[in-house]
Amino acid sequence: MGVSVAVSTAGGTVGRASVLAVDAGNSKTDVAVIGADGSVLGTARGGGFQPPVVGIEAAVDALAVTVAEAASAAGLPERDLVGHVSACLANADLPVEEHELAEAVQARGWGRTTEVRNDTFAILRAGLPSGAEPRGVAVVCGAGINCVGMLPDGRTARFPAIGRISGDWGGGSGLAEEALWFAARAEDGRGEPTELVRTLPGHFGLGSMYELIEALHRGHIPFVRRHELTPVLFATSAAGDAVARSVVDRLAEEVVVLAAVALGKLGLLDEEVPVLLGGSVLAARHPQLDARIAELLAARAPKAVIGVVTAPPVLGAALLGLDQVGASAEAHARLGAHYA
Repeated sequence: MGVSVAVSTAGGTVGRASVLAVDAGNSKTDVAVIGADGSVLGTARGGGFQPPVVGIEAAVDALAVTVAEAASAAGLPERDLVGHVSACLANADLPVEEHELAEAVQARGWGRTTEVRNDTFAILRAGLPSGAEPRGVAVVCGAGINCVGMLPDGRTARFPAIGRISGDWGGGSGLAEEALWFAARAEDGRGEPTELVRTLPGHFGLGSMYELIEALHRGHIPFVRRHELTPVLFATSAAGDAVARSVVDRLAEEVVVLAAVALGKLGLLDEEVPVLLGGSVLAARHPQLDARIAELLAARAPKAVIGVVTAPPVLGAALLGLDQVGASAEAHARLGAHYA
């Protein structure tokens, strides 16, 4: 499921704190200190977690600030804080990265044991009902796209999800890039007509794709604002534009192929099992996208039950931690009720 690191501590952990739950994404980090009975003792929110940009140590330094705030809110010392650290981290895409991050987190002395997983596992666990066994598949589509599956016996299905070099397509960034590509070719005559020629530049108050291309190329519109074009793509599709609709349909196909492959790897294609959708794009509940996903998944995995995850991912990290320490069903239920 993830990479675990365990060490002995001389002083023992504080009795009433059992799990330190961390959900660290590219844009924000949530930390929660969880009691043995599933109660939430303290929480804190910090900035994004980006080891590829700043390096592992600097990223964990930033995480340490948020952990210290959560420990303070719980009225507990920062070191030797809990028995187990359950960290679901962005950019922990490969086993070697999980191992490096687990060692770096464990070195901070927050708990006796540490388990690091990709942050998509937090979405999966958060979407399962309170008390349910960790069994199902999750597809997350936010800035990027990823999919994981898990079984109670610890077996998992996952993808590298690094980008095009690992065969990935989709996510908010990919959708915006695709919409720009179609609109640019439509305006200069290389592609078929589409209303994206008007709606994409219009979002920024511009009159043509040429103006938008120039503004993006020269940095007059910051690169990070490209994600604003994803909702424009969906709105243009909903208004009946065939090209925009084809992009949305392609995303539905990608979501379903990820889910179906993960289900197949775990032997779940013919079983009643949750397929959970999360991330900003899928949680937005675009009717065309939802309907197409349901149609395609019914053909590939007819017993799969689709759900949309709205609970905070830190709940998933905390539940995984309670799973690891063998907490009671009552503790799981109490934690779930806190975040309901």
